[in-house]
Amino acid sequence: MTDVLDFLGQLDPDDPKQASQQITDRLRAAILTGKLAPGDKLPSQPDLAARFGVARETVKRALDPLRSERLIISRQGSGVFVRAKTQRAVELRPHIEAAFSKQHVSIDFAGFSGETLAAAISEALDKIRVGKLAPETIAIRVLLSDMTRPMALPARAETQSDDPMVRARAERITRRAADGILDQVGELAELGLVRSATAEVRVHGAAPLFKLYFLNSEEAFFGFYPVTERNVMIKGEPVAIYDLMGKDVPLFHYALSDDETSTSAQFVEAARAWFESVWSTIATEYAE
Repeated sequence: MTDVLDFLGQLDPDDPKQASQQITDRLRAAILTGKLAPGDKLPSQPDLAARFGVARETVKRALDPLRSERLIISRQGSGVFVRAKTQRAVELRPHIEAAFSKQHVSIDFAGFSGETLAAAISEALDKIRVGKLAPETIAIRVLLSDMTRPMALPARAETQSDDPMVRARAERITRRAADGILDQVGELAELGLVRSATAEVRVHGAAPLFKLYFLNSEEAFFGFYPVTERNVMIKGEPVAIYDLMGKDVPLFHYALSDDETSTSAQFVEAARAWFESVWSTIATEYAE
């Protein structure tokens, strides 16, 4: 368990979150990234209290959210254990933070606009700027649908077909997120805060139906975009469109494991092969 405790690190005195919330976040990240595997016993409450320099009551409060999320289970007389793995929606941000704690960071994304990715990495990049994280290299690749081409989605609801004005709106959203990622990563390289920092964006002509993330070639996160009818303002007028809602899409987590025959490991390999095939064939360079 020593390695796990080392992975948990120390509490950040400059973090505005309460100590119990910081401990919750660190334990959740350890579980979701496989540092604490299904069936593993958590360190005892006294051990965790000593590790973080807090009262035992603080540790008890930190464990409560993990029970509510069905990530851990208490066994009377035995301790607290990570639940047997079940496929459930997960939050991306703790995994992003864990990925940036490594020396070499690689993130691949395929989807609609990259807005969620831009928001998720911004906090980690801020921590690099102030010296709280110090990876040696960062490599980010973003694979997006090309909204300058006719698309099945998003579409005008009335005609259920492609509309240049609807696409122009989607392109502005996509460009804002893509340019933000390119600018933020490029700034780190220019300031010399990491040895190497690169970000690439490519586009393709297929309509976006799902989002896919790869973190450090070890973990995959997948979620479908639900199609929702809603009104948006285009040139000052309300227009009903069929839109892709990605902000709160449930993401499902898959990771490589020692067992190459596991469903999770097979999904990661198949999805990674899909990403590489699109990236290297029909995807073209993004025009900034």
